Amino acid sequence: MQTQTFASDVMTSDLVTLRPDQSPSEVADVLATNGIGAAPVVDDSGKVLGLLRDEDLLVTEARLHIPTTIAILPGIEFTSPGAIRRFDEELKRAASATAADLMEAEYPKVAPEATVEDLATMMHEGDVTHVIVERDGVAIGIVARGDLVRFLAKST
Repeated sequence: MQTQTFASDVMTSDLVTLRPDQSPSEVADVLATNGIGAAPVVDDSGKVLGLLRDEDLLVTEARLHIPTTIAILPGIEFTSPGAIRRFDEELKRAASATAADLMEAEYPKVAPEATVEDLATMMHEGDVTHVIVERDGVAIGIVARGDLVRFLAKST
């Protein structure tokens, strides 16, 4: 009989966190120094405000994707609303001065009792690289894709 494995069993509990007022260069230093790809941004009480991933930092240095406008007929132009929204988000991040500006305020999270199956499904279906494990709004761990791969390697 196979037993359930929970998020708390595979998470990294030695959690590195970021402050909302840290600059992008400070955030880059923290991620690089600790060899991690993401960290929760937390307030003074430890409440999670968002998740900041290494790819969120890349936009501060990247060439922005300017939306394409298509002329359908003379005087009638169309620009995809999704492209405009993406450009607005990229522009906001490119001008970011703090971790709070760069972070994703809507981030993937689970309770410690979530199963590895729940985590794997969330990561696969949502193209998610990191999931914060929370109890009462406070981060107690983080699960990266690599954590799940290491777990699968050990359990097979």
